[in-house]
Amino acid sequence: MALINIQSAIKQVKQLVNKLDPPQGVEILTYKRNRGITIIKIDDETLSVQERGYEDNTYQVSMGGLVKLLKTISKREFPRSRKVRVYQLDSPYCLGIKRKQI
Repeated sequence: MALINIQSAIKQVKQLVNKLDPPQGVEILTYKRNRGITIIKIDDETLSVQERGYEDNTYQVSMGGLVKLLKTISKREFPRSRKVRVYQLDSPYCLGIKRKQI
């Protein structure tokens, strides 16, 4: 997917996650693809959010708490970024795929 504004990315990710079937997910990456956030839908109400970059953490969150958590993590992982890349994952096994780094 092309680069999109970080403010609209959070809204788009929330809409995209609502449409996904478990265990599909979404990955948000920086321009250089060296830091990111991965969201895997475990069931209809539970999500696994993995943070990779400055800090490496994994969170279990409900659908209601996703936006607040994404805002907090995005400020930490993408402090100067204005644009991010958003990819849809068909399964958690797609998580290990190396993407071209710039």
